[in-house]
Amino acid sequence: MTAAASTEPEAPTGLRAEKIKAINLPTAVLGLDVAPESNGLIAACMDGGIYTVDTESENSDPLAFHASYASGVAWVPGSPLAISAGYDGQLRWHDVQARRTIRSVQAHDFWSWQMAVSKDGSHVASVTGQYLTGGYKYEPAPEHPSAVTVYSVTDGTLLHTLPHVGPVQSVAFSPDGQSLAAGNLMGEVRVWDVASGTRLAAWTTPDFTSWGIIKSHCYIGGIFGITFSPNSEELIVCGMGEMRDPMAGNGKQTWQRFAWRESPPRKLSEIDEKDQGRGLQETLCFHPSGDYFVMAGRLAQGKWNVAIFDSHTGALAQSLDVKSRVTQAVFSADGQRLYLGIARGQPKKTEDGKFPDFGSIEIYSIS
Repeated sequence: MTAAASTEPEAPTGLRAEKIKAINLPTAVLGLDVAPESNGLIAACMDGGIYTVDTESENSDPLAFHASYASGVAWVPGSPLAISAGYDGQLRWHDVQARRTIRSVQAHDFWSWQMAVSKDGSHVASVTGQYLTGGYKYEPAPEHPSAVTVYSVTDGTLLHTLPHVGPVQSVAFSPDGQSLAAGNLMGEVRVWDVASGTRLAAWTTPDFTSWGIIKSHCYIGGIFGITFSPNSEELIVCGMGEMRDPMAGNGKQTWQRFAWRESPPRKLSEIDEKDQGRGLQETLCFHPSGDYFVMAGRLAQGKWNVAIFDSHTGALAQSLDVKSRVTQAVFSADGQRLYLGIARGQPKKTEDGKFPDFGSIEIYSIS
């Protein structure tokens, strides 16, 4: 008698990351992207600068500057354009080949915390980090009417203002371009239809937030990274688990995976407790194969702040302690490189009155 074939996907045999080089930038890297058609990099930095980076020569050239921190940047697939976001609340379109900014829109009255461009290059979304209080206990206001904004990449037209409870710290388009998801400080996730702006799903996971009772009374933690699975059917979110002291930043390193189309959305899996250290996890990205995803951020206590997980089983495949905060992780289109945006603490000025470089991009080979 022949045994029935298993419907479970086969586990990948393994994936390893090995550091090749680090490229220094003048200030902390807060956002990073790699060109879909090449390995050209573009970085958003603490000095407001948007820098193009040549991985071979290791040269970085300023393309433009925001009036405050540049919080994110993304290439527009199939074009010479990149779009950046900043703490000035603006989205800015840059023609990288011509080395000029061609459009700016005021996406928020407060800072843009995170931004994303759809895979087909048609839409750009931004979320604001503004916390509006709803009462004397410093609880959040019920809803921010334009916490999430969506624009046409082609002409900068505002397409949607989508309500969410602020501050909203993460945003992502689905790979099929049909859905948009965002998560906030209180562990609330919302998903919308990109074409109509209709809300498709909403749920709260309590494992990413807590009410601080030491030093300040406020919500702490939150969902800082969010990404869809390659088939657009599932969502993975990451951040930091419960803690008592808002100044410590030592909640558990956490990710959870949801079948978001189900009603109500169902949690499918989460990080194994034995793999958790403590610290804020800020970024998620899938390997192009879909077999692995990377989570990275800041380390408070433990052994790693960059980890590769088997996307089929959730098992930890490899972990790294890069000794610095990782703000963005992104794979090259062919999956052979992993790029990490690094933010180190601002150093003291040297004798000539200048700051040493305290940002970098670390490049890893994938095998």
